[in-house]
Amino acid sequence: MNLREPCLPPGWYPRQKEKIGEFLEPFEKSRSKTSPAVIAPHAGWYYSGHLSALAVSSLVPNAETIAVIGGHLPRGMPVLAAREDGVKTPMGNMLIDRELLAEFEKQVPSMPDSYRDNTVEVLLPMVHYLFPESKLLWLRFPAELSSFEAGKALAKAAAALGKRVAVIASTDLTHYGDNYGFIPKGRGKAALEWVKNTNDAAFIAAVLSKDPALVLKRAEEDSSACSAGAVLGALGFTAAGPGEAELLEYGTSADFAEEGEVPSSFVGYAAISLA
Repeated sequence: MNLREPCLPPGWYPRQKEKIGEFLEPFEKSRSKTSPAVIAPHAGWYYSGHLSALAVSSLVPNAETIAVIGGHLPRGMPVLAAREDGVKTPMGNMLIDRELLAEFEKQVPSMPDSYRDNTVEVLLPMVHYLFPESKLLWLRFPAELSSFEAGKALAKAAAALGKRVAVIASTDLTHYGDNYGFIPKGRGKAALEWVKNTNDAAFIAAVLSKDPALVLKRAEEDSSACSAGAVLGALGFTAAGPGEAELLEYGTSADFAEEGEVPSSFVGYAAISLA
């Protein structure tokens, strides 16, 4: 069997089943929502694991396949997909749904994802633990409106095969500070408040409106999401649904600084459910 090996170094997420179980057990016990798609952050678990777990545990519990859509792809890039038979996680081997991938690719051509990237991998231990019987679809979408259509194509592929599929869109929000070369509001508390209450808030509002063009506009003009293509894919996947989007929780990496301190660089995170 051709298995995809992990590429992220230690520290991004626990490598022991027991530690993963300890981290996720509270979320497993308190599952309440049944969303067909969610948006989750993709930083290391220390910073965004709580929000990621909140999102992933909000998915419909009976999904046969979990499609994790990552990003970090600019406009003009093709859709990328893992073509292996499965992936290795600390929980064991998780099979890739090759049948669903083939059906999806009848509508949306893709290229093999041969790059080192965190946007999908960091979520896989959560997915594999919370959905041990499900298969995986590993995709990455570019930041352009065609990704909204690709999300629709994924929903059509699932329907054509009669498969119960759930989607996770993987993105972080504003990357602010010296580490990222983005300092439009200076430094300190005022900058942090601007990121939280203005920049990230505008992107989240766009997502809650379920308007793909507005989501892309906010991401591009405000530098408020690193993987907007993933979000567009999830919006496309749920485009035919009657439900509303809901912000489950928001935070930033600055939440982990010493009390009263604002780090020179920080990142925003949101857990959002889509229906």
